[in-house]
Amino acid sequence: MHIADGFLPAPVSLLGYAMTGGGVWFSLRQIQRTYRDPQEHIPKASLLTAAFFVGSLVSVPIPPASVHLLLNGLLGVLLGYYAFPAILVGLFFQAVMFQHGGMVSLGVNAAMIGFPALVSAYLFKLRLSFGEETRRKLGLFAFMAGGLAVGLSTIIFFALIVTTIPADVDISLERSATVALVVSQIPIMLIEGAFTSMVVLFLRQVKPSLIGGIS
Repeated sequence: MHIADGFLPAPVSLLGYAMTGGGVWFSLRQIQRTYRDPQEHIPKASLLTAAFFVGSLVSVPIPPASVHLLLNGLLGVLLGYYAFPAILVGLFFQAVMFQHGGMVSLGVNAAMIGFPALVSAYLFKLRLSFGEETRRKLGLFAFMAGGLAVGLSTIIFFALIVTTIPADVDISLERSATVALVVSQIPIMLIEGAFTSMVVLFLRQVKPSLIGGIS
């Protein structure tokens, strides 16, 4: 779910960079406030950045479109405030190496994928407010966080495309194509929710300390 260069008006692209700058600033500030040794978590963030980079390049053919995993919910759950910078770095290398998205639209794409990751991190944190942490509760909140991140990114994508359709494009055709793409994201929401839940439950068994998120 990348928006290519040249599709959005310049003011929207600039706004995207401004929002991404704000997201990175907020994340880095919270990292400094939250963690005693922020550098301790960089290896995990680097590993998950690589997973995001590779995973979101793999397309899944779901008629009538071809979609790909986002993994922003998984990053939000496991990385917490590190998720936004990790997503920005991953998108940067995708744009430079594979022309997925582009440098002009990098800010918009990072905001579109990064902010839902932070929301999913806060949702996952809510599990701590419901008493003892059981396996079922952990899996349920991980599933909801993974699916919610994709859903929010899809809503932002749809809003951007529909409100910025160029005048020389067949509006009805473009909207139909966009709706089809959005509908095709519903299975991805379920897949990512299930995948996030499986990863979190696996880590609970083998390495609980890797389930970081927002504390």
